Amino acid sequence: MAALVLAAGGGRRLGGRPKALVRYGGRPLVEHAVAVVRAGGCASVTVVLGAAREQVRSTAHLPGCRLVANPDWAGGMGSSLRAGLAALPPEASAVLVMLVDTPGVTPAAVARLLAAHRAGAELAAAAYGGRRGHPVLIGARHFAEAAAGAAGDSGARALLTAHADRITLVECADVAVPDDLDTPADLARWSAG
Repeated sequence: MAALVLAAGGGRRLGGRPKALVRYGGRPLVEHAVAVVRAGGCASVTVVLGAAREQVRSTAHLPGCRLVANPDWAGGMGSSLRAGLAALPPEASAVLVMLVDTPGVTPAAVARLLAAHRAGAELAAAAYGGRRGHPVLIGARHFAEAAAGAAGDSGARALLTAHADRITLVECADVAVPDDLDTPADLARWSAG
């Protein structure tokens, strides 16, 4: 099973610190995200880098990851999703899309989404109290449509909206927290937790 970690953002609301390098649990967020998807069962990990990508490459320890540069990262998450989907191994039956700024996502949540795919789900999303959140899982037959609809900061939203009735919601509120880490206040809250 493949994972795609979107880690290209510049952290504009974090004072311009690239999110991939924000320290969480004693290591860069990108290392944390990669560790979570691996522990959850993803053997193949592709990481999309953008802001300060050379600094991320030299600072973060990401052995065995396929690192993809997104020169258009400032245009939003959509360009990172497109770059990442294009770089996936051809044998990937699905991809779990993980956002670097969701440190509350756990290996247990990842494992639940992978289990949903093994049970037949082509589109799945972690749910928190019945509400769709991250991460999301996209089956290979939807890769082209996901890439075509990815624009600005919407990522896979167009795909998920078009197929809302076919998304398997996987409840994860008992094992994960969906909150983003976007601002200094968020960082302080996560660091205190």
